[in-house]
Amino acid sequence: MRKLPLLIVCNLLLLGMGLSTHAQPGPRRVSIELQGAPIDSLITELEVQTGYHFYYDPAQFDSLRISVSVNNVSLQKVLELVFANSEYHFAIPEKQAYVLLTRGVVIKTGLPPGFFSAPTIDSLPGILTSYGDKKKVRIDASIENKLFEIGIRNNNPSGGSVAMAGYVRNIKTGEPVAGAIVTLTNPALSVATDQYGYYSVTIPKGRNLLNIQGIGMKDTRRQVIVYSTGNFNIDMDERVTSLKEVIVSAQKLANVRNVQMGVDRLSIKAIKQVPTAFGEADILKAVLMLPGVKTVGEASTGFNVRGGSADQNLILFNDATIYNPSHFFGFFSAFNPEVVKEVELYKSSIPAKYGGRLSSVLDISSREGNKKEFAGVAGIGLLTSRITLEGPIKKDKTSFIVGARTTYANWLLQFLPSEYKHSKASFYDLNLNISHQFNKNNNLYITGYMSKDRFNLNSDTTYGYSNSNASLKWKHIFSNKLTMMITGGYDHYDYHIGSDKDSLFAYKMKFDINQYNFKTDFNWYVHPNHTIDFGISSIRYLLHPGSYEPNSKTSGIAPDNMEPEYALESAAYLSEKWNITDALSLQAGLRYSVFNFLGPKTVNEYAPGLPITDENLLQQKEYAKNKIIHTYHGPEYRLALRYSLTPNLSVKAGYNSLRQYIHVLSNTTAVSPTDIWKLSDPNIKPQLGDQVSFGVYKNFKSNTIETSAEVYYKNIKNYLDYKSGAQLVLNHHIETDVIGTKGKAYGVELMVKKQNGKLNGWISYTWSRILLKMDDSTKGELINNGQYYPASYDKPNDITMVGNYRFSHRFSVSMNITYSTGRPITLPIGRFYYANGWRALYAERNAYRIPDYFRTDLSMNIEGNHKVHQKTHNSWTVGIYNLTARRNPYSVYYVSEGGVINGYKLSIFGNAIPFVNFNIRF
Repeated sequence: MRKLPLLIVCNLLLLGMGLSTHAQPGPRRVSIELQGAPIDSLITELEVQTGYHFYYDPAQFDSLRISVSVNNVSLQKVLELVFANSEYHFAIPEKQAYVLLTRGVVIKTGLPPGFFSAPTIDSLPGILTSYGDKKKVRIDASIENKLFEIGIRNNNPSGGSVAMAGYVRNIKTGEPVAGAIVTLTNPALSVATDQYGYYSVTIPKGRNLLNIQGIGMKDTRRQVIVYSTGNFNIDMDERVTSLKEVIVSAQKLANVRNVQMGVDRLSIKAIKQVPTAFGEADILKAVLMLPGVKTVGEASTGFNVRGGSADQNLILFNDATIYNPSHFFGFFSAFNPEVVKEVELYKSSIPAKYGGRLSSVLDISSREGNKKEFAGVAGIGLLTSRITLEGPIKKDKTSFIVGARTTYANWLLQFLPSEYKHSKASFYDLNLNISHQFNKNNNLYITGYMSKDRFNLNSDTTYGYSNSNASLKWKHIFSNKLTMMITGGYDHYDYHIGSDKDSLFAYKMKFDINQYNFKTDFNWYVHPNHTIDFGISSIRYLLHPGSYEPNSKTSGIAPDNMEPEYALESAAYLSEKWNITDALSLQAGLRYSVFNFLGPKTVNEYAPGLPITDENLLQQKEYAKNKIIHTYHGPEYRLALRYSLTPNLSVKAGYNSLRQYIHVLSNTTAVSPTDIWKLSDPNIKPQLGDQVSFGVYKNFKSNTIETSAEVYYKNIKNYLDYKSGAQLVLNHHIETDVIGTKGKAYGVELMVKKQNGKLNGWISYTWSRILLKMDDSTKGELINNGQYYPASYDKPNDITMVGNYRFSHRFSVSMNITYSTGRPITLPIGRFYYANGWRALYAERNAYRIPDYFRTDLSMNIEGNHKVHQKTHNSWTVGIYNLTARRNPYSVYYVSEGGVINGYKLSIFGNAIPFVNFNIRF
């Protein structure tokens, strides 16, 4: 440990920084008040107030707590007060805005005066890529001290502004750093890189200082002198020290300054810190810990956002639609955590480029693969194994990443009750990404994904479902102000149920949905304070609602095949973002969507103004191939507004209107492999939704603690609910068994988040309601006597806590605590005699609730040593899921036994479940 400060000092001296512990700081004065604060709180305040940048090893200062109160004093005076009579020292380079902090070693230099006075100039007439010494993976401090030229030098570097653009990449892997913040100090403005690490900024001519921050990356800076329009690529190094790990975002002020509200971003590092049932990082389980996101219980594959049903969430994986995002009864998500790069959840302020769902967008992006060298990671757990390989096909130009997972869970099913001991379950998923850079203006991305599940529950019936998709993307940069992305792809989802134990009754039932999609997105960086996004998209649907066929030559099953459904959904959008003043920002968008239900198809026509029943069927009309049968269309408005009251306090408001042309027909509370997807047609209208939201955002303790409070109100129209006794499978007149309802959802979401330090995490509380109503008395169609009733996934109270504590670089502990109100159910309250038999009499719909849900999870992460040149790096994760062994009810059901109706409770996990996982990186 004593060698580290000395090595840092030697490197800094060799890199050319003239240091003097007696140098005088700049003219800016400091006013600051801290009590028992960590070092990063002090440094954040000093950097903001003085513009100086601090270099130090966080591990040397992690135990230091600072108390200081000064007003209008020099930077030198503040540091003298803070480090007086201690083993900590500081040094300020002469004529530079830098500060070095050390522990135990005083930094001195005997270099001659003026040795560092001449800046290093690198001429960049077109584009600069500064990877430095190829044998090194660390960014030398000399890079931060160089002065890079942008554009053509013979132009006058003064007056006016020009466009500068480029990519921010990981220096070790060459992969893009998405969501990195590039900040200019004068004038004060910031831009964020897109999913592919690209940024564009209008920058004043002359000398400028850029500060760059990224999730999981070390902060860095670049000095540039700008003559004309040019490109500038930036390399960032990974953050080695994780004691100050960023959990949700590296943007300390993003919570306050972003114009969007209801948006949560999770890095894969944050996701891996959330304990799960069997120890494997799970994207969906991490999302469920966010405010406003709920699930009906364990072993459920969907989630509910702000009162929306599970089918109202658009789940995208590399822009491809995923219809069933889970494996193994919902215990695992369908996304390999070693391939995933970042997750974004939009609950409100949904960008205009997204459409097709009412409640949320879950946008999951994957990594592109290491462009520098071959690498991999493998893991083994109690139920699953996985391997991921990545590397360059052509160094710095073409890369790949491939991942695979599978399970061997049958042994676990032997511990189920005796009636389920012979159950079987299996799954696998595969990922492949290839990226290629033709030149600085053209990039190609190829992605492929496939997942498959198969299981039976101690019966001769086998269930299976699968997702698969492929996409091709071309990104073209017209100029530093205009970029384009063209995407084409194919998405597929299917399920099947079959039995062949008895050849006379052997059957197989299938369902599938296919969609072919194409879209073009443009990003126009008009000005640092004004950006415009616009584009078009189109989806061609081919849906097979179901087929029922014999599964053997001797089977007596009569075939039954539903007619396929075809449709074309198209949209155009325009979105603009303005930073009107430093305090006021506005984002407004318009999306116009058109849905055409197409032939060939036989359509049932019913008497107008009467209930849709078999008795009111007038005729069946046939339509030819590609004939437009019915068209729905309309505008979708998006609006977001942010006003900053102080630098760390803002208020935001938003409005969304959305349309959804595809529905799920289900009588279960969670997404099920046997759910039926149905397109809107002349008899089933699209779902419509409007949401208004308002929020207050405040940061404390030098932006290390974030708080937020959001309220929302949502109207829903044409949400499909099923009638009593509905038949949803293989129903040729399905419109007679479902009914369009209207709903209202409202709630409050509170969150407190600590992003860094040894102890970090967040606590959230959500109070919300979702109520449905059907009272079309003119058609004689009523549910619950025309009164509002809770939806089956209405859970008013929800509390989650995620906490992580790092004892050292190698050992850390994570804990989750989850509580929620029990979901609604409809209870039998009596019986009556009808049609030669006794029948149950039920209370009002969803008038009762199952018991509340509570769960605590605990895990410990044990990492190997952090030697940089070690060929492999190992880690262990051990823990307990459901630490208190609480028997949380998933459902309550009733059985008539001997003339008496008895109630039973089903619990998925009634015991504490230990888990262990081993990972190796190479």
